[in-house]
Formats: sequence, structure tokens, C-alpha cells
Amino acid sequence: MSKLLRNFSDVQAGHPFRGSVPFVEGGNAFALQMRDLSPAGDVAWDGLVRTEIDVSKSPQWLEPGDVVFVARGARNYAVCLREVPKPTVCSPNFFLLRIKSPALLPEFLAWQINRAPAQRYLASNAEGSDQLSIRRPVLEVMPLAVPPLPQQQLIVSLADAAIHEERQLHALIRNRQQQLDALALALFSQESPTN
Repeated sequence: MSKLLRNFSDVQAGHPFRGSVPFVEGGNAFALQMRDLSPAGDVAWDGLVRTEIDVSKSPQWLEPGDVVFVARGARNYAVCLREVPKPTVCSPNFFLLRIKSPALLPEFLAWQINRAPAQRYLASNAEGSDQLSIRRPVLEVMPLAVPPLPQQQLIVSLADAAIHEERQLHALIRNRQQQLDALALALFSQESPTN
């Protein structure tokens, strides 16, 4: 059996909002949009738009372990949702990938989609003149490498460590810039005329 994404994961379209997601005060749901997500895997849960969903149409509520894939725009990437703290659907700019095989970890799937081989595949199959997008059939037949679970877990742990290191490095850089700004301010105030 060829190792295609569709053999390991269901691919579903995001919630079919017509146009922009309507804000509904006191609505029964929240909508995950592209602005709420970062390629590093951060989700701004507090910034989600509250809206109203017709629950009689069995919406696809996001669950922990789901992978959301940004299907539109210049950057196509995936994020594994490790938590979903409120009733949330994703907007039509996403595909929702739900693992159906115990042989694949959702965190590993997201990691693999974001790496160079999958990114090359996606870039060569993107379509559109105004805005590039990835069609569902293209995503479904994306080739995957599926190593044994312990190896997947090790790779996920390494990727998590790399993200943690990157965040620490950015924090150090910001801290150093603040120190230099404070030093410049102190020097400037000493040089300023006092009359």
C-alpha cells in the first residue's frame, strides 16, 4: 500500500461560512481563522471570533489531536491542536485532518507537512492566479513517510525542543535589545543640557 495522506487521515473542508465569519455575541461557537494561528504551532484561543453554528447540520467541532492545514495563501502549513478549550470550528481556509490510523501520530503528521519534502510537493501542486491554494485531492495524495511510532515520537520531541530553543533565543535577543535601549537612554540623558 502506498503511503498517501488519505490512507492515514480523513481530510475535511473547514466550516462553510459564507464570506467572513460573522461575530455573534453570545454565539454557541468560535471560529479558528488564519490570523489565529502561527507556523510555530501557537493558537491565539483568546482571539477567536464568537459566532453561531447550526448544530443540526453536524458541524465538525475541533478536537485535541486534530491537525489543521492552511490551504490558502503563500504559506501552506499544518498545526496539531494539542488542546481545544472551547467549542470551535475552523474556517474554510483550512482543511481539517483527523487521524484514522494508529500508525501515525498527529503531531508527526503536522511536523512532516511543514518540512521541506512536503513543502516542495505542495508548492509544485498549488493552484490559482489571485491566491494560491491547495485542493483537497492534492492534499489527500501527498506521499508520507511513516516510520515506527517510537521514531515518530522522538522526532516530535526533537521538534518541540527546537521550537522551545527558538523561543528562548528570541526572548534573549529582545532582552539584550531592551538593555541596549536603556543604556542609550541613560547616555543620552547624561549628555542632555541641564539649563
